[in-house]
Amino acid sequence: QVQLVESGGGLVQAGGSLRLSCLASGRTFSGYVMGWFRQPPGKEREIVAHITWTGGSTYYTDSVKGRFTISRGDAKNTVYLQMNSLKPEDTAVYYCAARHISTREYRYWGQGTQVTVSS
Repeated sequence: QVQLVESGGGLVQAGGSLRLSCLASGRTFSGYVMGWFRQPPGKEREIVAHITWTGGSTYYTDSVKGRFTISRGDAKNTVYLQMNSLKPEDTAVYYCAARHISTREYRYWGQGTQVTVSS
């Protein structure tokens, strides 16, 4: 059974940093793309960043470029999202997700972790 478990969310002041972690288990994820999404209050879910399992290719939405970094842990099936210079508009539930590189739809989702940035 595939599981994606996020951790690392919390409350932080504007300008601060958080690192989210996503622990993936239940299958081999080589050939997969790991994504971080977020859903702000009252808004639709949006892609934040993604990374190929090999780590060779990354993508960031414009609003987080230069502030967020997605990476994969070497020793564990873990994907990280380092978030720096946080802004109140980054407040959202953040989700980890996975899709095969040959598809567009993310098949596996975590339960989400809340990030709240106070002004």
